[in-house]
Formats: sequence, structure tokens, C-alpha cells
Amino acid sequence: MAKGILPAFALDDMSGAQHAFPKADRTVICFVKEDCPTCNLVMPLLEAANSSAEAVVLTAGQTAEGNETLIERHGLKMPILNDSTLKVSFAYDVETVPLVVLADADGKELDRLIGFDRNEWSTFFNNHLPDTNIQWDEYPEWRPGCGSLTQDPVIGERLRAEAENSPLRARKIEIAPSDDVHEFMFDQGFSDGLPVVPPTPERVIRMLEGTSRDAQELVATMPPNMAPATVEKIAVNAVLAGCRPEYLPVVIAAIEAICTDEFNCHGVFATTMGASPVMIINGPIRERIGLNVRMSALGQGSRANATIGRAVRLAVRNIGGAEPGGTERSTLGSPMKFTMCFGEWEERSSWEPLHVERGYDKDESVVTVFAMSSGPTLIVDQNSRSAPQLAGSFGLSMESAHHVRAHNNGDGILVVCPEHVDTLQRDGYTKADIRRRIQEVTTVPLKSLIADDISGAGIDPARAANMSDEMLNRPSPKFASEDNIHIVVAGSDAGKFSAAFHGWASGRMGSIPVSRKIDV
Repeated sequence: MAKGILPAFALDDMSGAQHAFPKADRTVICFVKEDCPTCNLVMPLLEAANSSAEAVVLTAGQTAEGNETLIERHGLKMPILNDSTLKVSFAYDVETVPLVVLADADGKELDRLIGFDRNEWSTFFNNHLPDTNIQWDEYPEWRPGCGSLTQDPVIGERLRAEAENSPLRARKIEIAPSDDVHEFMFDQGFSDGLPVVPPTPERVIRMLEGTSRDAQELVATMPPNMAPATVEKIAVNAVLAGCRPEYLPVVIAAIEAICTDEFNCHGVFATTMGASPVMIINGPIRERIGLNVRMSALGQGSRANATIGRAVRLAVRNIGGAEPGGTERSTLGSPMKFTMCFGEWEERSSWEPLHVERGYDKDESVVTVFAMSSGPTLIVDQNSRSAPQLAGSFGLSMESAHHVRAHNNGDGILVVCPEHVDTLQRDGYTKADIRRRIQEVTTVPLKSLIADDISGAGIDPARAANMSDEMLNRPSPKFASEDNIHIVVAGSDAGKFSAAFHGWASGRMGSIPVSRKIDV
């Protein structure tokens, strides 16, 4: 840094007292760090300078813990200022410590020392601090300084971003001009197997414009690595997925939901069964971001649907560390591992939409996450003309979830298409009526769920042998309760094809659906 007016600053010492620069007196500003041998060498000299009447000494240490060590090690009386954020060190362009700068009352630089050269230091003291009594022959002729913490590449990038008023803290990776950036992203393992959008600083900053939340705000601690998922890190993965900025609040809310203990993100992604989040969005934000709720709502063709779900999945991979072959152990996998997000077509029926059923106001925007192991499975019924018939078809189709003999475990999502909605509503069926009918048609005696020569799946025969006749004849519906059946409306006006998602294990030992309001 050329001689001139030095940057003003205010730092607290280790007892909490604030010290500001410039001062009315001449000031000696020092930058040190505890693990630097040369800094330790000069600490007695700085302590002597602090006793001089010729100047005020402000010594800034680069780590709080190191400052405490320096004070104890050298029995210091002078205040050691806490520059653990390194913002003042960065402003002074400190490359080597110890760095000593002398300034006048106006903050203008008069002299400086870098590292330790005995002749230079003795000259400095004789010229500016003549009332100190130093035995210079007790000091070595020369000792090199150490690199400032601001020169660490990762820290330096962060400080440069802060100094330029950028919200970004992520480390920037330089790619050689001859490298293919898309192949590089594959090679680094940032992808789910499909090409991703390179998250340049410009794109990430643009993505962050989609939310008013601070870029460094901690949204969640993400399993399995229990890594901090900040708004910035989520934005990076939203860029990778191809999201638009207006989708970011949805992605953030979904990540808040899947990182709850109730959802059990770690279990969902680690299970060999192959579970994955299914995201259903309700409320005004659907139209605002162009979310598809109609034709092909569960399929391809909609940027919002595809990229929101993909952003959440990439975040779990890149932030949380859930990768196939690592903690993610799915036997077969599922297309849902790429993405599965859609909106409920609330206006297409008179039924309460999902988020209202779950306690939210109709005008609130909400994302609900479910842990599903398979789906969507098509339910084809073009012939039922009454609500009891059609709801009965839903039940018979959903009976196959996991296995026809697997009862009382897992949630299910039923996506009812508009033509089926019309059939059901003509007979006055509500969502509650559909749930009751599904349970009714799937109820069988417990004894029919016993494993046999046809299939080894089901209740262990040895266990069944100890059951009473009353227990064996007890009615057993497919789902543990009607609350485990979740119903939404979506799809094209044409076609009598509804669909079902089969859930992973439910309850405290599995996963519980979670809803979060979207901060718009």
C-alpha cells in the first residue's frame, strides 16, 4: 500500500473495549498472529512501544484464540484488538506479519516495518519512540515474517467478495481456458448425471435476487454430513438445476422441510428401498412462477416443476453429501431421484386443497414434502360412473403399494385427474369420502396377509400360529389410518387416468410429511 491516508477502523480489544483509528495522537498500528514466530519475537518490542509517550499502539491480532494466547504467553499489558474477521487486515492489504505502520493524527502514513530487521526496527524506535529503552543486541539481525491469514486463497476470495459488497462467500474455482466447463462439472461430481448450469458468481447473485433473506443465513443443517445449508449454498444448487430466481423461495422452503427430524432426510436417502422427496406446492405462488398443475403436471415440459425438484435433490447431494454408492444405497433407484415437484390444481374442485387440510390459509403459499418410494403409478378407470365405484378402483390400485400383503405401513399420495374429480363430485364425494372408501375396499382379515407358498411376503406363519382366531379375523385396512392417505387434484381435463405414489416407512421410525410456508 502506498503511503497516504490509512483506512479508518474501530475494533474491540479482548476485554470488549473499543479502539478507533485515527486518533488525536500519532499511532503505531501493528498486525500480528499467534502462530508466527517473528510476531512472538517482537511482542516485547510492541509492549515497550505501548509504554512510550510518543504514540498510541494499536495491535490487531488475526484470531481471537490466538490473541488470548499472546496475552498470556507474553504477559501483555497493552490491548490486543480482535481482527478475527480480518476485515481491517484486508483493508490494509496485509501480506506479511508482523506489519507495523506509523500514522500521524490525521491518519497519514509516516513509516512502516515488515517482518523483522534489527537495523530497521532500531532506526524506527530511535526516530519515533526515543523514550523506549531496548537492548537491541539481544535480538537477531533478521527474521522473516509469516503470511497473513488474508493470503489464504479461500479466505482471500471471501474477503474480496465482502470488500466488493458481494453477498457471496463460496470459493471460486478457476477452470483452464481449454477445459470444457460442463465436462468439468461432471468430473467434480456436482451433477446428478445430467448436465448442469455452471454457477458463476453472476448467476448466483442473480439467483439471490429471488429472496430477501441474507445470503449467509443458515436455512438448515443437512444430513447425512450435517453440513450448513445457507441461502447462498442453496442458490448455487438452484443455479446448477436451472431454476429462475423466483423459484428460490420454494426451494428454500422445501429444504427447510426435508431437513426436519420429522421428515428424516438421512433415512429417506439412505434406505435401500429407494425413497425420495415428492414436493407438492399450493397457494398463489403456483401461478406466479408458472408451476404446471394441468397437462403433464407429473412429467416433463415445465421448467418450474422440473428445476425446483432437481434443485432440492442436488442440494442434498452437494451440500448434504448423499451420493449413490456413498450414504445413498438405493437398490434400484427411481426417476424421482432426479426430480418430482408439482402443484395442486386447487381451482378444479370444490375440495379443500392440501395446504388448507394441513392447517394453512388458502391464500398462503406452501410446499409439502413426502417421502415416496415409488410412483407415479397410473390408475386407469374409464368405466366407473359412480363415486363409490371410482373410489373403489383407487383403493384396489393402491392395495399394491409395497406389496398386496403389506398393510399398515407407509403413506400414499392419490393424484386425482379432473375427469375423475367430476365423477366423484357428481355424487357429492369429498376427499374424506374417498379415504374412507379406499380403507373399506382394502380391508381384509389379518389371516389373508400371512405368507404362504404363493408368496413369502406377509406375516410370518410362525408368528401367526400364536395368534387367536379373533386376532386372525380382525379387519386390516391397507393404511394405518385415513390420515396416511393424501389427496390432490392435478392433470389434464381430458383422460380418466389418476395416479398414486407409494410411500416409504411412515411414522417416527420412518418419515412424516412436512409442510412449510413459502417466504414470498
